[in-house]
Amino acid sequence: MTTTETTHRHAPRMQFAKAAPEVYKAMVALDAAARKDVDPKLAELVKTRASQLNHCAFCIDMHTKDARAAGESEDRLYLLNAWEEAVDLYTEKEQAALALTEAVTVLTDGFVPDEVYERAAKHFEERELAQLIALILTINAWNRIGVTTRLAPGAYKPSGH
Repeated sequence: MTTTETTHRHAPRMQFAKAAPEVYKAMVALDAAARKDVDPKLAELVKTRASQLNHCAFCIDMHTKDARAAGESEDRLYLLNAWEEAVDLYTEKEQAALALTEAVTVLTDGFVPDEVYERAAKHFEERELAQLIALILTINAWNRIGVTTRLAPGAYKPSGH
């Protein structure tokens, strides 16, 4: 085990909501605004995929549970990590959203490629695309909070959609 792994596993957990309540409340409000008018199943696919890329176990646990509660299938959740090889399971619109999610989350070479943006713009009206981008930005912020504060997966129960 490396020093990083040891440090990560034993680092103290922070209760972010208690330590920074105003920031937490602002994040909750941002999350609600970003989800507005986005299909719940698509939103959970996007949140789960970003969380996979960011290695946020708490958020992966949360959003796969929320996806199931929204009616998502097990096959699509299991294969989300390899969605480009399982394109028959995802609509073209979902594929465009997932490609944009990956590009925004990883920011390869510091930008979102034009073809990825244009692909998403082809499937989403401008307002929908803005909401999708906001959703991606928000889950990335939540992932960074979760990973940094060492949120542990497992206890989350979906409240329903």
